Amino acid sequence: MNFRISVAIVVFCLCFVQRSFAQKSYVLNTEKLNKYVQSFNAEDKEGVKNFVPNAESFEWLSRNIPLFDCPDSAIQKVYYFRWWAYRKHLKKTEDGYVFTEFITPANHAGKHNTISSGLGHHINEGRWLLNPAYMEDYISFWFYVDPVHTKSRFHAFSSWIDDAVYNRYLVNQDKSFIQKLLPDLHKDYIRWEQAKQLPNQMFWQYDVRDAMEESISGGRKVKNVRPTINSYMYGNAKALVAMSSIAKNDTLKKIYSKKAAELEKLVHEQLWDDDAKFFKVQYEKGGFCDAREAIGFIPWYFNLPRDDAKYAEQWDQLIDTAGFDAPWGLTTAERRHPLFRTHGTGSSCEWDGAIWPYATTQTLKGLSNLLNNYKHRGKMTKQVFYDQFHKYAMSHKFPSLGGKIYLGEYQDEKTGEWLKGDDPRSEFYNHSGFADLVINDLVGLKPRADNVVEISPLIPAGQWDWFCLDKVAYHGKILTILWDKTGSKYGKGKGLRIFADGKEIARNRDLKKTTAKLI
Repeated sequence: MNFRISVAIVVFCLCFVQRSFAQKSYVLNTEKLNKYVQSFNAEDKEGVKNFVPNAESFEWLSRNIPLFDCPDSAIQKVYYFRWWAYRKHLKKTEDGYVFTEFITPANHAGKHNTISSGLGHHINEGRWLLNPAYMEDYISFWFYVDPVHTKSRFHAFSSWIDDAVYNRYLVNQDKSFIQKLLPDLHKDYIRWEQAKQLPNQMFWQYDVRDAMEESISGGRKVKNVRPTINSYMYGNAKALVAMSSIAKNDTLKKIYSKKAAELEKLVHEQLWDDDAKFFKVQYEKGGFCDAREAIGFIPWYFNLPRDDAKYAEQWDQLIDTAGFDAPWGLTTAERRHPLFRTHGTGSSCEWDGAIWPYATTQTLKGLSNLLNNYKHRGKMTKQVFYDQFHKYAMSHKFPSLGGKIYLGEYQDEKTGEWLKGDDPRSEFYNHSGFADLVINDLVGLKPRADNVVEISPLIPAGQWDWFCLDKVAYHGKILTILWDKTGSKYGKGKGLRIFADGKEIARNRDLKKTTAKLI
């Protein structure tokens, strides 16, 4: 069989599978998606066209993304906007598909304009695409193409790629991909140890290499021990334990179990400030930074902190207006600190307090984990999560451009203005997540290694009378998850209902955690 015939067969099979997925989406249609896409296209000058131009965006999105319907118009609109913007960054190259971070060429980018700083966010969003080729190519690019390129950029920034790769596996159950990648993930972890690990086994990083430069605690040439990279390496180690089990590699499993346990112990011993009740940066010269920063919430992104009331108390700062709660979102440093917002006014990349969607995504994921996986939660509730997530959705606008829907680099916490202005480089900045927070956290689809569907919604009781998440590829099935308080919205009955390939597998009278075996 020649190459062209083989490719044709693969393309035909893929199209058949995608049509089958569309046919099994039996509750929602693409009418709302089409209206949103038309409005987004109409407002866009489309200065850059990559693999899927605006004219083809509705068709591509219809084939590839889960559909979502809810009574919160801001969250629903931004859900579709973020997928529409994410699609803009997809490039088809001689090295396969990749995603960019900046829509225009960046001086610090590598091959195909790729940058690794938002890689974990890219994978977490992309794991929900129905076509797995996009994300499989993109992950492979970083391990097999970028390292041999003259401008290698993989290790330019800290990364939680192992954790993201494993969480993608929990959605698609592609064991062969994990088995293929595991040796390279192991080599990559060792490389980080060789480059950034101190004799005491903690990891250091420049704030700029955490993609968080001009912070209160850091410096572009200062080797601080930061909650970021240490949490990432813990998350990567835990993921390598799980992936080693999949590959039946007991040797690696033991190695990374030990590494994860040691890092968990050290983060508590070295980065917890008992006086400030916060995980903090430890200076290279010794001692804690006196500022509480949003990076102190990152350990919960990987379920690292112990389930203890004294650690959970840290989260109370999230709803303190002198802490991290600001009119337009969550700040990257506590607002009470004397150095808050003192490093500049947008000419650089200031992480000294301004709102960054990158950090907001991490903090909301950490809060979701706290609410789902911990008994001690401080003052945190589902309502807190919902209110902050709604605020995050509302921040996707440009006040001085008439409230145009917008995604940029970072924002003023009081006015919502994007601090880079209407810079073509910053527009559609692919450096954070949103759709994954809707699917995995707000609706609460929690991917698992076993053949079980678990739904754990963070929508407060009485907040919504209905919602539907449809056409979700999971473990080889297509899921529909809906909540209909009265049964009149979707005509499928009252309550929370879960369908796999159109067949109901679970129902619950209340909007709460529900599990079901896949048939």
